[in-house]
Amino acid sequence: MDKHVTAPITAEAARNLHAGDYVYISGTVYVARDAAHKRFMEVLDRGEELPFPIEDAAIYYMGPSPAREGRPIGSAGPTTASRMDKYAPRLLDLGQRAMIGKGKRTQEVVDAIIRNQAVYFAAVGGAGALLSKCIKKSETVCYEDLGAEAVLKLEVEDFPVIVVIDCKGNNLYETAVKEFQQK
Repeated sequence: MDKHVTAPITAEAARNLHAGDYVYISGTVYVARDAAHKRFMEVLDRGEELPFPIEDAAIYYMGPSPAREGRPIGSAGPTTASRMDKYAPRLLDLGQRAMIGKGKRTQEVVDAIIRNQAVYFAAVGGAGALLSKCIKKSETVCYEDLGAEAVLKLEVEDFPVIVVIDCKGNNLYETAVKEFQQK
């Protein structure tokens, strides 16, 4: 089923999403990868605030390529989410509502998704050039020294994703395999 959501994504919006739903996100999405997540943990360990509002935030695990002239960003495909698994539960417990990436997640992340009524979306790998067309604005928030791993704030319009893990823990990667095996 196709659904449209606005980011930041509320708990109520997350509860209305189910594994397998096709979703189009519009609004504000943050970009952060491994190095930025490591810094987030260091900031939190020092008792400081994160450099953007984490409550209801959607974080896209993506390493952008340089923007072509007249475009806000270059190719913007997802990166493997499992590299953020050691950080994700803590951020979800602080109110992060959504993650966008590709690939499987650990049971600890799934438990945190359920506990916090969050959602994990997959973006289509290899479609970064097409996905970038949904990004209307891109600005660096912090950690410029990390280059392509700096934290970005994106304004997106109808950014296409698929719900992989919903707030009840239903996992499309598992159910799709079982469905395929039955056929």
